[in-house]
Amino acid sequence: MSRIGKMPVAVPAGVDVSIKNDQISVKGTGGLLSLTQNALVKVTSDAGKLSFQPANDSREANAMSGTMRQLVNNMVIGVTKGFEKKLSLVGVGYKAQAQGATLNLTVGYSHPVNKDMPTGITVATPTPTEIVIKGADRQRVGQVAAEIRAVRPPEPYKGKGIRYADEKITIKETKKK
Repeated sequence: MSRIGKMPVAVPAGVDVSIKNDQISVKGTGGLLSLTQNALVKVTSDAGKLSFQPANDSREANAMSGTMRQLVNNMVIGVTKGFEKKLSLVGVGYKAQAQGATLNLTVGYSHPVNKDMPTGITVATPTPTEIVIKGADRQRVGQVAAEIRAVRPPEPYKGKGIRYADEKITIKETKKK
């Protein structure tokens, strides 16, 4: 059995987990998240802990038990603490401004770029060169951060562009005569 799948998920106080025949829903202070249950995994709830067992002895069921466990664990963490990604803008004149559910980017194009945030995702700009994306759904937070980074990915010669706060860019040497 999967090592990750063997570990139960602890459900903290204030978080409500409901297991229907094909849906797992997690509700907490951060919102409501739901996941379609896989037929290869049996989910059981007992005394504030969720356990995940493979439905049969196949390799796919074993792998899916660890995957389902981690997805549900991310949902529990998301509705209690939430997830966040930080982006930084590097370049002369590069700046970001959050206006409600819209992010305005000035990143060296002839026009400003406006990105609308999906529901459940909040964006903040503590400084003009920093962007903080927060939300309960880990996948959606990462996807929004990747879409913002794709507007102007960091280039390898000067390092200008939008990058993750913890990302290291290897600067290439220019051609010499």
